Amino acid sequence: MVDASILPFLAEKGHIVSLVGGGGKTTLLYAMADCCAKKGWRTLATTTTHILCPGGGRWAQTDARLEALWRSGSYAVAGSAAPAGKLTAPAGQQLADWISRSEAVFVEADGAKHLPCKVPAEHEPVLLPQCDIVLAVAGLSALGKPLEQVCFRLKEACRVLSVAPDTLLTPGLLARMLADPQGGRKNVGRRQFHVVLNQADTSRRRMLGEQVLCILQQEYGINGFLTFFQEGERA
Repeated sequence: MVDASILPFLAEKGHIVSLVGGGGKTTLLYAMADCCAKKGWRTLATTTTHILCPGGGRWAQTDARLEALWRSGSYAVAGSAAPAGKLTAPAGQQLADWISRSEAVFVEADGAKHLPCKVPAEHEPVLLPQCDIVLAVAGLSALGKPLEQVCFRLKEACRVLSVAPDTLLTPGLLARMLADPQGGRKNVGRRQFHVVLNQADTSRRRMLGEQVLCILQQEYGINGFLTFFQEGERA
C-alpha cells in the first residue's frame, strides 16, 4: 500500500507520473492509481510500452467504460490488447483526450523483463511530453548480487557504471545507476525526478535502501522513497 505519507506528490491533483526502471513498476503504478481513485479523483493508468492488464474489469476501451469506472470509484486502465495478457500503448488521440479529462495519470514508460534494475537502451524510456514527474524504480533484491544476474540491458549498465558484468551491485553503484543521465534520469529534463526503492520488506533491505537514499541525496541531490508490497498486493 502507498499513500501521500510515503509518496508526497500523491496529495496533489494534476500530475502525470511516468515510471522507469525495474523492480515492481507495475505493482507500484496500480497501487498509486488505486490510492488516488479512492480519494474520488478521475485516475488513469496507461503505458507507452507494455503493461500487465489488471483484473477487476478496469481496462477501459471506450469513453462509456472510462466514465463508468470513474463513477464507480475505480481507476481506469487505457491500452491496446497485446499478447500474453498485456496491453500496449493506446491510440495517441484517445490517450491525449483521456489524459486531459483525468485528475491523476500514471504511465509505465519502461520495461525490465521482471528484473530488479535496468539501464535504458537508446530508444528508452518513452516519456510523454505531458509528463511532469518521473520515478526511477529499482528493487532492493538486486543489491549484493552480480550485475549480470539482476540488471536488464546489461551491456548499457556496464558502460554507464564502467564495471564488468560480474561486479556485485553495491548501494553506491545502484545510486549511480539511478542518478546517471544515461541511467534512471535519462531524458528527464526539467521534470520532477524521484527514486523509489521497492522490496524494502526486510530489516536488511531497508537498511541498504536507506544507504542508497543517503548517497542519492548527498552526492546527487535526488530525493527517494522506500516501498514494499505484500504478496497479495503485487501485480
